[in-house]
Amino acid sequence: MSHASTTTDHDAIRRWAEERGGRPSRVKETGAGDAGILRLDFGDRDEGLEEISWDEFFETFERSKLALLHGEEKDSRFNKLVHRSAN
Repeated sequence: MSHASTTTDHDAIRRWAEERGGRPSRVKETGAGDAGILRLDFGDRDEGLEEISWDEFFETFERSKLALLHGEEKDSRFNKLVHRSAN
């Protein structure tokens, strides 16, 4: 059975992503004054995504009032960025 958790803790998000080979990214050609549509990119680079710094990722994450819904299993890459009011 799979379990998911939600967090807004920057250190926990970064640790969760990096343990699975994830990189902070945004959808190319989005955003005006911020990073745009955020994603975590895993494995081979997705051509539709552009890697950004963790600082840029978290600036937009906070401005957009997001939370990370993520799988708890060690090998799970399940994740979704959701609005904080949704959790």
